Amino acid sequence: MADTTLLHKMVRHYGCGPAQFSGNDRAWYEQHLIFDHVVAPEAATPRQQFEALASSVRDLLTQRWIKTQQTYDRQNPKQVYYLSMEFLIGRSLANNLVNLRIEPLVRERLRSKGLDWQKLAEEEPDAGLGNGGLGRLAACFLDSLATLQIPAIGYGLRYQYGMFRQDIINGYQVEHPDNWLLQPDPWEVMRRSESVEVTLGCSFTLAGSTLQPLRNHPYIICGIPYDRPVVGYGGHTINTLRLWEASARNVFDYGEFSRGDFVEAVLDKLAAETLTRVLYPDDSTRAGKALRFAQEYFLVACSLADILARFRRRGNDWHALPDKVAIQLNDTHPALAVAELMRLLVDNAKLGWDDAWDLTRRTLAYTNHTLLPEALEKWPVSFFETILPRHLEILYEINRRFLDEVRKRFPGDEARVQRMSLFEGEGPSKQVRMAHLAIVGTHSTNGVAALHSQLLRTHVVKDFAEMYPERFNNKTNGVTPRRWLLLANPELARHITEAIGDSWITDLSQLRRLAPLADDSAFQAGFRKAIRALKGRFVDWVKRATGQEVDPDTLFDSQVKRIHEYKRQLLNLLHILVLYNRLRRDPKYDAPPRTFFFAGKAAPAYHLAKLIIKLINNVAAVIDNDPAVQGRLKVLFLPDYNVTLAERLIPASDVSEQISTAGYEASGTSNMKFMMNGALTVGTRDGATIEMAQEAGEDNFFLFGLTAEQVLATRGWYNPMWHYEHEPETRAALDLIFTDYFSRNERGIFAPIRDALLTKGDFYMHLADLSSYVQTHERVSKLYGDRAAWCRKAILNIAYSGKFSSDRSIREYADEIWKAKPCPAEYTGHG
Repeated sequence: MADTTLLHKMVRHYGCGPAQFSGNDRAWYEQHLIFDHVVAPEAATPRQQFEALASSVRDLLTQRWIKTQQTYDRQNPKQVYYLSMEFLIGRSLANNLVNLRIEPLVRERLRSKGLDWQKLAEEEPDAGLGNGGLGRLAACFLDSLATLQIPAIGYGLRYQYGMFRQDIINGYQVEHPDNWLLQPDPWEVMRRSESVEVTLGCSFTLAGSTLQPLRNHPYIICGIPYDRPVVGYGGHTINTLRLWEASARNVFDYGEFSRGDFVEAVLDKLAAETLTRVLYPDDSTRAGKALRFAQEYFLVACSLADILARFRRRGNDWHALPDKVAIQLNDTHPALAVAELMRLLVDNAKLGWDDAWDLTRRTLAYTNHTLLPEALEKWPVSFFETILPRHLEILYEINRRFLDEVRKRFPGDEARVQRMSLFEGEGPSKQVRMAHLAIVGTHSTNGVAALHSQLLRTHVVKDFAEMYPERFNNKTNGVTPRRWLLLANPELARHITEAIGDSWITDLSQLRRLAPLADDSAFQAGFRKAIRALKGRFVDWVKRATGQEVDPDTLFDSQVKRIHEYKRQLLNLLHILVLYNRLRRDPKYDAPPRTFFFAGKAAPAYHLAKLIIKLINNVAAVIDNDPAVQGRLKVLFLPDYNVTLAERLIPASDVSEQISTAGYEASGTSNMKFMMNGALTVGTRDGATIEMAQEAGEDNFFLFGLTAEQVLATRGWYNPMWHYEHEPETRAALDLIFTDYFSRNERGIFAPIRDALLTKGDFYMHLADLSSYVQTHERVSKLYGDRAAWCRKAILNIAYSGKFSSDRSIREYADEIWKAKPCPAEYTGHG
């Protein structure tokens, strides 16, 4: 009876449009099996069953999706447009079931058919739309925008092959295409009628096996939009993620084909579709850089054309643009929006320069995500000359006017003028500084953690902060608790709800009510039970996926993130080698059994990062085969890190490694996910980890190492050889690597790691922090032996994680940058 009542309530809630649901949910699912796949339900494959289930869920949400868009068109609110090269959304079925609040119903209904929806969900690949924290943040932000009922659209690219699928072969990373669109995606809707034409300043010809630009021959590419629903919690608002696919306007040249030139006949199609084949093409070559540049412009051009068409369709005057449109640039990748919006307003709308500049600046806002100089994009002027000549003219004029303003504000300071110019260098090496353009052409520049924002203002773009202090602000990142606690950790979520109710799902600050329960033995017992269940499920998955046996009763220590020197996977590995040496030297050494998990991808052209992966895997293999540490120490690199793997590992982890060189991590978001699930953080005072420790209290964190100020202060005289020569355990750990203990059949392969750590000065200061790091892990070991004390700290971490909800982040963006208000969807009938 309760099941039937829930079904009727669901139908009333979502049946809010002209199409009324008939029959029952069995009919929806079975109709999709029969009519979409032409298969009898009993003969359907798991993939067909997944598609039928996902299509049924999309049917359920579609009318609310339509009503949401109709409400925005009718009420004409200020709308947020989030431009990002990445949206790391993971799988959609489970997330949509949870946010629609229909998971219990679906679970029971499928159980009656002998099906398990969680097994069917395994048929869905992770969407190949992102790589790391930048893309996952964008996905969390879309979730929060919809949950908070703020009018918004996310804009990205529909990559055919994602970034890459990572295999580990003989310890090495091997990249394969991530063909995530091999089978139909039941969530996306192609909107060919809303396609956009994008003009480049050159066409392409085939020279051997490569495409070469043909200057002064304009070339038109079509941007075809594919829409995906973004379901807010409770299903009240369903926003849209719009992804652009590149296509040729003329896909086939019949004349060329008839003359026998079969390749030239499809050359336009080949050139166009190359734009959205992969995320982040290898930019170690000029051709790769040019492709990435064209990708970024394609995203900007399609999105701005779509935004302005919607803005005008709603009857708005051009001068109302900043009152109706807020465009957020997620890092420098979409910074070409400054020049493109100026082109559209000056050339197409025929506005004067001053009016167009005022509207552009007040409409656009910029989020900076990096402190690494190499990540602040710069594009060769030659790319603009060939591909975007009109935009180059606009950039020169923006720069001329801007530098006049700088000279007026700081007379006689020509060094400052040169530092602040949008252009760098002369002649063939002349480049456009995209971060400078993003700051000059927007009304807001925000960092993503308090320390990051401070370092931006005082070091990275100090001149700009002095010029425009009112434009700089901080918006600390956050993550959605719907995916990262409610969905990823159902046992813990249930335990929390039983203790304090479910209001925390949309107001994470409510978790503070757990603080008084940190010493409660019954609540601690429930917490331990939830974590043990997750660890059991995780090791079962590891066995199925990798064949590796992992003891769920060991301490799980996890470092999962992009492989980069500044994130210091090497530091983690050096501590493991210190521990390995101690265990071999003293079989009675007092330390809890540990399993160290690594996961993450290295950029294909980042050879040292790929060598670090190789070293991790070689160390893991040697330790696995050493009887002296059997059952006490294990290392495991989990390949092809993605959202689904993170959902499995993060809730099962006891320790979270956040060990970047202080002053180099902008914020981090995995740190927040671990904290929200009760893992204790071993970390440097970097990024948002500082704020996390402030919230929970530093005594509930394991902080170590140099501060950002100390890193800067010691940079000039730091000598890693001192640590090698004066710290016996440091030397012993390094000598294991350098004497080929882990590479007996590939002697010398780790020499570049020796060069990075010793010969070339250890730029990211691994050895400077190693002793402090090892001592901190000794404190971890001691605390882990006191289960009540460990549980207390874990529960307090959860209790004080509320600040790090993406709902809080989005409220701050909406109130302080976008000036955007909620616009609840209007429903008729039962809605």
